[in-house]
Amino acid sequence: MEIDNFFGPLDIAISGLKAQSKQMELISSNVANARTSDAGNGEPYRRLEASFKSDADLGGVELDKILPDMGDFLRVYDPGNPQADGDGYVAMPNINLPAEMINLNIATRVYQANVAVLKRYQRMVENTLELLR
Repeated sequence: MEIDNFFGPLDIAISGLKAQSKQMELISSNVANARTSDAGNGEPYRRLEASFKSDADLGGVELDKILPDMGDFLRVYDPGNPQADGDGYVAMPNINLPAEMINLNIATRVYQANVAVLKRYQRMVENTLELLR
């Protein structure tokens, strides 16, 4: 019996942990800036999304790009706001909080699944070492 890559499951699980950690970081940034009407560049904060690609060497996943969501900004009627346009509307970030919370829940579950793989792999190695004693 030949084993090509003994650490394959570990590499895949660790790459998943890293990817989902970055995903949760981006979601947290989106939630924290959901009401930021000026991100310093004269327009509202743009929702960020992670783009992942498969890692051919490890068989896992890696972060490819962090992309801004180029969808339309939300328009909120607030005529007293100094950033309001002539009609009294303020451009707000294109963030849907319930969708962000669902995405956070999914990222958390995927992270937990990768942790479970690592724990099972550790138990398997411990059992193997115990049998070899």
